[in-house]
Amino acid sequence: MDETRVNPPSSTDDLDRRLILLLQANARDSTATLARKLGVARTTVVARLARLEASGRVVGYTARLGGDEAGRSVQAFVGITVSPKAGREVVKRLSELPELRQLASVSGEFDYMALLRADTTARLDALLDEIGDIDGVLRTNSSVVLALRVDRQT
Repeated sequence: MDETRVNPPSSTDDLDRRLILLLQANARDSTATLARKLGVARTTVVARLARLEASGRVVGYTARLGGDEAGRSVQAFVGITVSPKAGREVVKRLSELPELRQLASVSGEFDYMALLRADTTARLDALLDEIGDIDGVLRTNSSVVLALRVDRQT
C-alpha cells in the first residue's frame, strides 16, 4: 500500500525536496521516470505531485528558453514606488503584463521590485512607460541586466 495515502506528510520532506529538484531539472520527465530516479512507486510520485500542487508548493510547469532565445531578449530590474493604498491595483495591473517575470514587495527605497523580460530595448522602453502610467505609480528606477553571473534557477 502507498504510504502517502495512509499517512500523508504535513510538510515537505526529503522525498518531496528530491522530487522538486528533479522537476526543476526536467519538468517533462514522466511519473514513471521520476519514480525510477527516486526509487519509489509511480503511484507515490503521482500522489506527491497532486499534494504538492494542491498545497501550492508546485504551481505550474513551464518551458525555459535556452541560451540563444534568452540571449535575444533584454531583462531589467525595476524598482517601483507607489502611493499609499494603491498597491493592490498596481499589482493587478502589473500582473497583466506578459513580460513581467517576477514581482516582489520589498523593504527599502521601493515598494516593489519587478523583473521584466522584453524582446527589444524599444519594447522595454514602452513597458517602462506603461508602468509609469499606471495610476498609483509614483516613481520607477530601472537597471538593465548586462550579464547573468549566477543563475541557480537552472
